[in-house]
Amino acid sequence: MVYLQILIDGFAISSLYALGAMGFTLIFGVSGVLNLSHGGIMVIAAVIGWLAAGDLGFGVYLGTLTGVIAGLVASYVTYFMVILPIQRSKAIPRDETEIFILTGTLLWGIMIQVGLAYLFTDNPVTMRPLIDGVTYIAGVRLPKNEIMIAVICWVVIGLLWLLVNRTPAGKRLLAASINPRGLTLLGFDLSSIYLFVWSIYGVLAGIAGVLLASFLGVSSASAGQLTASAFSIVVLGGMGSVSGSLIAAYVVGYLETITAYLIAPTLRPIPALLLLVLVVYVRPQGILGRR
Repeated sequence: MVYLQILIDGFAISSLYALGAMGFTLIFGVSGVLNLSHGGIMVIAAVIGWLAAGDLGFGVYLGTLTGVIAGLVASYVTYFMVILPIQRSKAIPRDETEIFILTGTLLWGIMIQVGLAYLFTDNPVTMRPLIDGVTYIAGVRLPKNEIMIAVICWVVIGLLWLLVNRTPAGKRLLAASINPRGLTLLGFDLSSIYLFVWSIYGVLAGIAGVLLASFLGVSSASAGQLTASAFSIVVLGGMGSVSGSLIAAYVVGYLETITAYLIAPTLRPIPALLLLVLVVYVRPQGILGRR
């Protein structure tokens, strides 16, 4: 019975990890930015959603929407206040820009974590379920909210796939990830494409944040762990590979769930980190990455 519970719970948490990692992978693949404030943006969405749904009396659905909007706003602040000033600075050598962006987003993530703890709370917050009630699958008790979260994650991932592969805007994103200079020569504005991908990222991070708050609960201290999980998934899957990140999300999600159920919840991140070290040593480009 416990193995069926692991299978079901692992699928739900893996779907959340996949959704969160999609945006992280997308902005790296298109703009080459590793955003180490990723977990902070997810936590902003979760805390604002929790606050709006509870203290402000918006209700769970409007509160969830408010949290997603907060994630989008936080991504814009990150892009315009942290990323762009570094990229446009004439004082920073071109070959050192990536290091400065890594450092800048890391510090910004820490500022978000401290700011949320100071302004709101450093205690774990949990949003009300999107849907109440429980159901039973082969005798295993399963909250309907857990099913809803997995469904929402896969609907959003499906819509993202359609956007990227079946629309002109999405094809420009693909082109920007392969040959940005060629796209510029064709007359397209890269800055608008980068703004578009950061908009997508903000929505994805916002949705993942509020759903995580509804499923497991989050705190300001979760920011670093969420960033580490997303980074592990992206490296395991292959830097910039959306398909690889999707596979890696399920590997990490199930490893953590198995560890939490069969060993100890406090040790749940350890096996995934050990796997990351092994993969980096044996196959540095990741599961579906290219050398």
